[in-house]
Amino acid sequence: MNFVFISPNFPSNYDRFCLGLKNNGVNVLGVGDCPYEHLSETLKYALTEYYLVDTLEDYDAMVRALGYFTHRYGKIDWLESNNEYWLAQDAALRTDFNITTGLKSEDILLYKRKSLMKAGYAKAGIPAARWAMAENLASALDFVQKVGYPIVVKPDSGVGAEATYRIENEEQLAAFFKELPPVPYIMEEYVSGEVTTFDGVADSRGKVLFAVSHITPGSIMDMVNEHKPVYYYVDKEVPADIRAAGRKVLRAFKVRSRFFHLEFFRLTEAKEGLGEVGDIVALEVNMRPAGGYTPDMINFSQSSDCYQIWADMAAFDELRHIYKGPKTYCVCAGRRDDAVYTHGIGEIKARFGSHIVLDEILPPALARAMGNQILLACFDGKAEMEEFLRFSFSPMEIGALSAKEQM
Repeated sequence: MNFVFISPNFPSNYDRFCLGLKNNGVNVLGVGDCPYEHLSETLKYALTEYYLVDTLEDYDAMVRALGYFTHRYGKIDWLESNNEYWLAQDAALRTDFNITTGLKSEDILLYKRKSLMKAGYAKAGIPAARWAMAENLASALDFVQKVGYPIVVKPDSGVGAEATYRIENEEQLAAFFKELPPVPYIMEEYVSGEVTTFDGVADSRGKVLFAVSHITPGSIMDMVNEHKPVYYYVDKEVPADIRAAGRKVLRAFKVRSRFFHLEFFRLTEAKEGLGEVGDIVALEVNMRPAGGYTPDMINFSQSSDCYQIWADMAAFDELRHIYKGPKTYCVCAGRRDDAVYTHGIGEIKARFGSHIVLDEILPPALARAMGNQILLACFDGKAEMEEFLRFSFSPMEIGALSAKEQM
């Protein structure tokens, strides 16, 4: 099997996907913009050959790379980046080279545009926030008349909470339209809830081979835009209602042969037309792994290897490895260089050292959303986890885990 992995060096943990493929006897061919000598030793071992381009944005260069690999190794069986930024380009390359194991160009808009996702949620029977396209101030005011303030505005095609804002009043709304970015924006009614996900790997028939859930008790939007404490955790088990809702969404969106990352709100306040406190509301569908070091958090929490599980799906279309180790809550705490904390990293390690499994300085591309330095730590109980968070972020406040979460 010839597998072309796009940008295998970024994020840095993605070399593990290539290693998993190599372990399965796959011929792994990389295309990237990082000089070969700067690749990790793991990646150098995993790749049969690496094709350097000046920039991955140059589609002609990407076509030449795949043409070279086709001439040298024969037909390309798989192409993937597992990266939101390259999903549309991945689909275009699959279309041009007739690679049948992934999304083609005609499929990709459903997974890239938040406005189009709404129809998929309706098909799945999962409620979603009311919305409208941000076309002009007059139509926005009509939308606010229906749903009230605050509203949320975000790129119709975007990643995470980047360039996403909460608008509280007409003055802020008018200011937004005065500087409306030159990309389509969507407006949604504001939903009070904690983000709870359904993450995993589906085979070519849509069967879920592996699934986990991670929870963000605070506002992701505030973490990114207001530099609030960045923290979230992987749950020991997938909540039953999230598993049921996730499976419905996967069927509605016809998810096949992919790592998936589905986001839901669990309502913390009742919302007319959406549900009561604790109910599930659809947020976003993502056809790639959750960002940052979440795959590593999944592994630490579940005593598993989601990189290898994905590689097993790609190579064999089945789960080849069974993981039965202990499960823990794995939490990520992201600290910012421009924030003042009561306790230094050394003090945190001295107190929680036996629980800390990763201490990493993040590259600028990830730092705005995740913080400049992250600590991953594992705990058997949520009370210990919350103590770790409060100590790490003091004197900054973190949102308390909900009463339901404490049970």
